[in-house]
Amino acid sequence: MRPLHIAVFAALLPLAAPAQETPPFGPLPAAEVVLADQLYLKRPIVVFADSPNDPSYTRQMELLARSYPELEERDVILVTDTDPEARSEWRQKLRPRGFSLVIMDKDLRPVIRKPLPWDVREITHAIDKLPLRRQEILERNPAGR
Repeated sequence: MRPLHIAVFAALLPLAAPAQETPPFGPLPAAEVVLADQLYLKRPIVVFADSPNDPSYTRQMELLARSYPELEERDVILVTDTDPEARSEWRQKLRPRGFSLVIMDKDLRPVIRKPLPWDVREITHAIDKLPLRRQEILERNPAGR
């Protein structure tokens, strides 16, 4: 009987190990995200404002929060920058004025800039039209279904 107990215990031991949790999807401050580290890994969406109290910024963040799973599915990393005085590398590269929504592709090339909040449906449609995204979709489903 003992060998059976040992075999069952050994088989169940990997299940007892704590699972590695991925951090929840959500906005990250620009100071915590290195631009170069995102190259070909993530598709940055950067939301700029001169203050976190900017009504356009608040509205954009509300719109984005409604559809985090859709953005996560498209390998998006959501970066926010509401401190122009900090001169983050994101701000230095993209040079926003006031509120700005910038959608970048995985090659870190800015492809869309918007001066007003944009709905997630419009954002995801724009992302799905990008060449790298189309290639990802074809690789995941070669039959096109």
